Amino acid sequence: MSANAVQAAQALGWRRTYLNVLTIPYWGVHILALVGVAITGFSWWGIALAAMGYVVRMFFVTGGYHRYFSHRSYKTSRWFQFVLALGATFTAQKGPLWWAAHHRIHHKLSDHPGDLHSVVQSGFWWAHHGWILSRDLEETDLSRIKDFAKYRELRWLNTYWMLPPVALGVLSFLLGGFHGLVWAFAVPTVLNWHGTFTINSLSHLWGNRRYQTTDDSRNNPVLAIITMGEGWHNNHHHYQVAARQGFFWWEVDVTYYILRALAAVGMVWDLHGVPDHVMEDTVDAGEAERPAPTATLDVA
Repeated sequence: MSANAVQAAQALGWRRTYLNVLTIPYWGVHILALVGVAITGFSWWGIALAAMGYVVRMFFVTGGYHRYFSHRSYKTSRWFQFVLALGATFTAQKGPLWWAAHHRIHHKLSDHPGDLHSVVQSGFWWAHHGWILSRDLEETDLSRIKDFAKYRELRWLNTYWMLPPVALGVLSFLLGGFHGLVWAFAVPTVLNWHGTFTINSLSHLWGNRRYQTTDDSRNNPVLAIITMGEGWHNNHHHYQVAARQGFFWWEVDVTYYILRALAAVGMVWDLHGVPDHVMEDTVDAGEAERPAPTATLDVA
C-alpha cells in the first residue's frame, strides 16, 4: 500500500468512504444494536451474552490477527492458526491476510505518509474506521504477508471472511430469537469494532510516552483494559515482536495471560519475551522530548 493509494482513497470524499454499498452491513449492525437494545430493554442475561461475546472475539483479534499474524510473536500449529483466523473473522474486520498485511504497513510507516490508519496523517475518523470502510482499499497485498499467504485455507478465509459473522448472526437468532441476535451478535460486534479501532485513533493521541519512537504511539491503561492489553501501545511500537505488550507486572495485559495459559497446555509455544535491556532502554525519556501529536479531531 503506497502513500499515493491511501491519499487517493481519502480524496474520493466521505460519501464514498462511509456511505458506499459495502458499508451497509456495518451501519446496519449499529442500527440493530441500538434499536434492539431499546426494544428488548436492559437484562443481565443480555449483558452477560454481550460481555462473553466481546471478550472471546477481542482475544482472537488481539492474540490472533495482531500478535500472531501481524507480528509472529509466538508459534502454533497449522490447525490452531486457522482457529485463530476463524475466530477473528467473527468480528467482521475482514480477512486475516488483509488485516495483517495492512497492519504491517502501519508499523513500517507509522504516523508517516502511507500509514493506512494514522491519526496524525489523516485525522481521527479516518484512523478510527475510514481505513477499513473504504471500498478503494479492499485488495490484499499478498507480497506483504507471504509467510501466511502460502496456506490455502487462510487464502480461502481471507476471500470469504463474511461467512463466519453472517453464520454467527443466524445462529444467534435461531438459538435466542431477536434477543439473542441483539445481545449475542450485534452489541458485541459493535463494541469489538470500536474497541479495536481506538488503538488506531486514540492510542496515538491520548496517553503517556515511556519510550522514544518515531511515531506518536502512547500507553493508556484505560485502552489497555478495553482491548485486553493493546493499550500499552508505546511499549508495542518500541518492541513490536513481543507476545506481551504490558511490559511491567502492573500493566494489565489479558491477552498475554491467555497466551500463557495456552502455552501451558501446549497450544502455542515460543512466546517472544521482552529483554531487560529493551524494557529499561530510554524509560521515561521520551515524554519531555516528543512533541504533542499534530492531529486534530476532524471529520473529513
